[in-house]
Amino acid sequence: MLLYPSVDKLLERVDSRYSLIMLASRRAHEIESGSPLLLDSYKSRKPVGKAFEEIAAGTVKLTRTEK
Repeated sequence: MLLYPSVDKLLERVDSRYSLIMLASRRAHEIESGSPLLLDSYKSRKPVGKAFEEIAAGTVKLTRTEK
């Protein structure tokens, strides 16, 4: 269960739960692959938690591309 950051706070940054999960998943994979961390400190030790914290902080954003 996700306690921090709250889902409500995350949904202020992303338009849907589906988009939120896709963005967090993609960023978590980047973190696991050795991508640099974007925040100075994290509450979570797991990549998915770190991804959610970055989204809540506004350092990771969803960008839409037109097909």
